[in-house]
Amino acid sequence: MEVHRVVPPRHKSTIEKLKTRLKETFFPDDPLRQFKGQPLGKKWILAAQYIFPILEWGPNYSFKLFKSDIISGLTIASLAIPQGISYAKLANLPPIVGLYSSFVPPLVYTVLGSSRDLAVGPVSIASLIMGSMLRQEVSPTQNPVLFLQLAFTATFFGGLVQASLGLLRLGFIIDFLSKATLIGFMAGAAIIVSLQQLKSLLGITHFTNQMGLIPVMSSVFHNTKEWSWQTILMGFCFLVFLLLTRHVGTKRPKLFWVSAGAPLVSVILSTLLVFAFKAQHHGISVIGKLQEGLNPPSWNMLKFHGSHLGLVMKTGLITGIISLTEGIAVGRTFAALKNYQVDGNKEMIAIGVMNIVGSSTSCYITTGAFSRSAVNHNAGAKTAVSNVVMSVTVMVTLLFLMPLFQYTPNVVLGAIIVTAVVGLIDVPAAHQIWKIDKFDFLVMLCAFLGVIFISVQEGLAIAVGISIFKILLQITRPKTVMLGNMPGSDIYRDLHHYNEAMRIPGFLILSIEAPINFANTTYLNERILRWIEEYEAEENLNKQSSLRFVILEMSAVSAIDTSGTSFFKDLRKAMEKKGVELVLVNPLAEVLEKLQRSDDSGDFKRPDSLYLTVGEAVASLSSTIKAPSANYV
Repeated sequence: MEVHRVVPPRHKSTIEKLKTRLKETFFPDDPLRQFKGQPLGKKWILAAQYIFPILEWGPNYSFKLFKSDIISGLTIASLAIPQGISYAKLANLPPIVGLYSSFVPPLVYTVLGSSRDLAVGPVSIASLIMGSMLRQEVSPTQNPVLFLQLAFTATFFGGLVQASLGLLRLGFIIDFLSKATLIGFMAGAAIIVSLQQLKSLLGITHFTNQMGLIPVMSSVFHNTKEWSWQTILMGFCFLVFLLLTRHVGTKRPKLFWVSAGAPLVSVILSTLLVFAFKAQHHGISVIGKLQEGLNPPSWNMLKFHGSHLGLVMKTGLITGIISLTEGIAVGRTFAALKNYQVDGNKEMIAIGVMNIVGSSTSCYITTGAFSRSAVNHNAGAKTAVSNVVMSVTVMVTLLFLMPLFQYTPNVVLGAIIVTAVVGLIDVPAAHQIWKIDKFDFLVMLCAFLGVIFISVQEGLAIAVGISIFKILLQITRPKTVMLGNMPGSDIYRDLHHYNEAMRIPGFLILSIEAPINFANTTYLNERILRWIEEYEAEENLNKQSSLRFVILEMSAVSAIDTSGTSFFKDLRKAMEKKGVELVLVNPLAEVLEKLQRSDDSGDFKRPDSLYLTVGEAVASLSSTIKAPSANYV
C-alpha cells in the first residue's frame, strides 16, 4: 500500500488565525460577502437594505400582494385584539396595554424584520413570566402605577438585551435553550397559565398570587364558596366552543378562519349577553371601562434607579431571552415552509428595537407569536405588510371601539387564554424525545416539573443547568472507541458496533471523538492507559503477540490546547516505558501545528509517527514488525 506523507499546515500569522476564529465565531454567515466587487453607490443601497429589509422588498410591492396581506392582516387582527386584552391581564397589567402592544411594535417590525410570516404582539409565556416576577416585590392592585412603571422598564431592558445580542452577534447564547428544554418549559408554563385562569373561569375573587400547582389548587378548593355557577356555565360553553373551533382549524388548515375568528366572536357574543341580561349584577365580572385613544408616551415612566432596579433588569433579561427564542424559532419555522431565509441577528435587532420603542409608547414585551403567525401563514400573508394592516385595525379599535369592550366578561378572556396555550403542550414531540434520547427527556421533564411545582423562572433555570451539565459531561468525558479492521478492506470501525470488525495483533487502535483540552486530558490519559492494561491482560490470557503500537485516530479532534499537547508528551513517555510506540493518524491542521511546536524532541515530526489513515499506518508498521523477525530467522 502506498503511504501518503502527512504535510505540515501552511504557516499563518497570529493575526490571520485570530481573524479566522473571530469570523467563524461572530460572522459565520459572512454578511459582508454581498458587498464584494460592488461599486460604491450599490454598496450604500445594499447597506440600507441590510439595515432596513423593507427597502429590499418594498419597491417591488404590488396590489396583488396587498390583497393577500390585507386579508391575512384583518384575520390576525381578529385574533390579536382579544388575545392582547387577555395577555395583558395575564401579566397583571391594564387590558388596554395589551392593545397598545399590538399597535406600535408590529409597525417597527415591518421596517426592520426579515420574516414575511411573523405576526407580532404580546405572548402568553412572556406575559406570565413578567407578571409573576414583578408581583414578587410589587402588588399590581395596591400599587398599579409602580407596577406599570416596572413593566415598561423591564420591557426596555428586555429589548436592550435582544438588540445587543444581535448587534454583537451573540445569538448562539440562546442556543442554550435546547429543544427539549423549551418543550418541557412551554408545556409546564401552559399548564400554569391554564390553572391561573381558574380564577376567571370559576369567578373566584380571592386567589393566590403564587404560581405553583399546589398553591393554585389549594386556593381553588379553599374558596369554593366564591364559585359562581353563572360564571362557570358561561366559561364552560365558550371554552368548549373555542376548543372545537381550534380543533377544526388544526385538522383542516383551509378552515383557519374558523379558529382565527372564534376569539373575537366569543368576545362579541359574551359582551352582548352580559349587556342584555345585566349579568355583571349576577356574579359575572367584566373588564370595565377602557381608556380611548392611541398609545400615550411612557418614556417618563421608565425607572433606572431605586430599589427595584435589580428586579426589572432580571425580569427584562429572562423575558427578553424567552421571547427572543420564541420569535426566532417561529420565524425560522415558517421561513423553512416557504423556502426563504431569516437572518437570526437581524431578527434579534428588530425584536429588540421593537421592544425599546415599545417601552416608550406604553407597550410591554412583545415578540412573534406562534398561534398568530400560523394564522397569518394560513391566511396567505405575502409580506410583513400584514402586520401593518393588523396595526391599523387595532388603531381603529383604540380610537373608536373601546366602549364596546366595557361589558366583556373576564371569564371569556380566561377561556381565550386557555385555548391559546393548549397548543404549547406538544405530546408527540415529548414522545419523540423519549425514543431518541433519554437524557434529553430527563432535561425536558425537569423543566416541566420545575415550572409546575416550583416556579417558571426556577424551572427554566434547572433545565438550562442540566443541559449545561450534559455539555460539560461530553467535554470532560469524551468518547473513545476501539477500532478493528473490516475484513477484505483497509476500513477500520468500532469493534462494539461492527461484529465483523477484527483486531490486528500487536496493535491497539483507538479513536478519540472530541477536542482535547484541560478539562479532559486527565480522563483521556487514564482511559487510554486502561485500554492498554485491558489489552495486555487479554493478550496474556489468550497468549497472543505483545502490544507494539497504540494508534490514535484523530479525525474528530477539532482543537487542542497546551494541556492537550502536554498530555501527548506524557502519554508517549508512559508508553516508552512499556515498550510501546504512539502513532497519530490524521491530526487536523491546527492540532498538528500545536503538537509540532510543542515537540522539542521531534517525535511528532518523524514519518513513522504520523499517518493519513489507519490502514496506511497498520500496513506500514506491520512491515517493521515482520522485518526484524525475518532477519532473526
